[in-house]
Amino acid sequence: MDMELTQTFLRGKNPCATGYRWFVRHELGGKDYQSAMDTQVRAGRVEDARWLLQNFGPTNTVLELDHLEADHCVFAGTLIVHGDVRVPGQLLVGRSLQVGGGLRAGQVEVGEDLHSGGAIFADTLLQAGGSIKAAWSVDVQGQLRAEELRTGWELRCGGPVALRGSAFIGQDVEVQAGLHCGKGLRAGGAVAVQGLLEVGDGLAAQGDIVCGNHIQAGWGIKARGDIRAACSIRAGETLQAEGEIAAGPGYGVFAGMNVQMDAWPDCAWVRALRKPQALISGWWEERAPAWA
Repeated sequence: MDMELTQTFLRGKNPCATGYRWFVRHELGGKDYQSAMDTQVRAGRVEDARWLLQNFGPTNTVLELDHLEADHCVFAGTLIVHGDVRVPGQLLVGRSLQVGGGLRAGQVEVGEDLHSGGAIFADTLLQAGGSIKAAWSVDVQGQLRAEELRTGWELRCGGPVALRGSAFIGQDVEVQAGLHCGKGLRAGGAVAVQGLLEVGDGLAAQGDIVCGNHIQAGWGIKARGDIRAACSIRAGETLQAEGEIAAGPGYGVFAGMNVQMDAWPDCAWVRALRKPQALISGWWEERAPAWA
């Protein structure tokens, strides 16, 4: 059953005076929660609808559509769209968003999981409380935040990427700011990050790993190509490249940061085309690198 809004119930949430007066003037009291938000969005009061969603939370309502094309969309439950989604403004979903085709929006905020059968494009923000999965690419001009990220193709982001869990990217990773993964990052192509590249577990790429700041991993780091950073390279365990490993001028290369020195030959070896000039810690192996 949909939640019914009353003036007393709304006033208990301490709304702003302007929004409350508009709510009363348009006689939204007594209407169900979703109907009130729909009225606000049609009137161009998207921030008022956002406030309602943030303060009253998601519902268990499920809405299925063939396609979605609107200036803005705020829905408190689960939204299932069998085709494409085109929302140049804000797309706010209280629970999950499932898209059979592609998704293009200005700002996307989903309370739980976001799954797309095509590509995902967002301008200012792409955010999900759960996982984001795209069969094709993910392209965000601003920030990206989620629990976990999976793409079939590449990831491109103009702002910072913050993931509480892991990232599994089918092709290249290009991030113009920093990238943080609470767990691991695995890419089917190259990884290029301008800011700090930090992963809690392992970092692996089928191409180069290039960073304009520090590279830090709690476990091992391995690349089919080079591993290069403008600052330091720090691996909790092993460090492996089929090309070269190079830190920035004045910075060091560290392997085995989370391993006892006695265990370096087994758990903190370093393999590359040639020994890194600034290798500070880890066990250098004088042999050709082997990809595991």
